[in-house]
Amino acid sequence: MSNLWDIYITFFKMGAVTFGGGYAMLPILQREAVQNKKWIDNETVMDYYAISQGLPGIIAVNVSTFIGNKVRGVKGAIAAAAGVVSPCIIVITIIAAFLSNFQENIYVRHALNGISICVSALIVDAVFKLWEKGVVDKVTLIICLVVFLSTMFFKLSPILYVIVAAALGIIVKGRRTKK
Repeated sequence: MSNLWDIYITFFKMGAVTFGGGYAMLPILQREAVQNKKWIDNETVMDYYAISQGLPGIIAVNVSTFIGNKVRGVKGAIAAAAGVVSPCIIVITIIAAFLSNFQENIYVRHALNGISICVSALIVDAVFKLWEKGVVDKVTLIICLVVFLSTMFFKLSPILYVIVAAALGIIVKGRRTKK
């Protein structure tokens, strides 16, 4: 059983090195929470990401809250959420206090450009990992492609996509179980 400080520090470290949101956090989360700490398994991480996609708020905070809750209940959820957002609060406070004309600083712009490339690579990595866990047969491939293509052409709520995909999963798996 992990203590609250361990949960906070683990998620603080993840929040400190994660730029680009929850999907960029996935590889780090899998290494820390699944492999190193053994708090959850990969399948549960994917479930938490799927649920968090349909919830309001920041995916990284939602997922960390779910994991913290699984490890130590409500106190663990608070420790994990506080840990993942603390680095952002610290950085924003420092920037607001000490740097004027932050956006015009050429070094800051170059750094953010470099970070953007890194975030893109981390998100692509997360997509491949989600693909491996989620697309397991022809039906899930079709659901994935339909959702992907419809997001390109229609501006519907992600919650609607999650609900429809969940319903299709229940229907398809229910029919397979009956057979």
